[in-house]
Amino acid sequence: MLWSMAFDRVGVVVSDLYFVDPNPGPGQEGAERGVRLELRAFARDELHGSIYSAVPIRVDRPLWRVDLLESVSSTPGSLDRAHHHPRFRGWEPGRRHFVEELTADPVVWLQGRFDDIESVLADAGVEADELGSGDVAALRAAGPMIVAAVEHLLGEVAAGRAGLEPAGAGAAVRASWL
Repeated sequence: MLWSMAFDRVGVVVSDLYFVDPNPGPGQEGAERGVRLELRAFARDELHGSIYSAVPIRVDRPLWRVDLLESVSSTPGSLDRAHHHPRFRGWEPGRRHFVEELTADPVVWLQGRFDDIESVLADAGVEADELGSGDVAALRAAGPMIVAAVEHLLGEVAAGRAGLEPAGAGAAVRASWL
């Protein structure tokens, strides 16, 4: 499942995720499942037809990522591997930042990040000219709706209806839109 919301130049994408890294860091062994949220740059490309044609929309480079993950071997809803990546280098995320509040109450933590979206953007190194004039206010205002979508998808993962291991999974797996 992929959920997205775009504003002027930035937006949010949310997806369920099943992930296996064959070379994990210490304490990160085994499969992970959960929900991934990314703040992304968005772009409208030129029309490929008349004024009535569909608009090509590009979900572009990532700016910030939140991984609400848990080890598959843990109790559903434990979020024992929840973390975020405050900054990207191009398309590659920086290291995982584990925040106790994120694991304890991801909904409250995430809503707090949207309430203070300026800090998130500053930490991500996003320059003012990369944003549209209303992007900051739109992200803040949409925070409750975005958080509700994340909360719904977390419930689907906990219920075993999302974030599932794909059939025929190998040593390295990334089953997600993100």
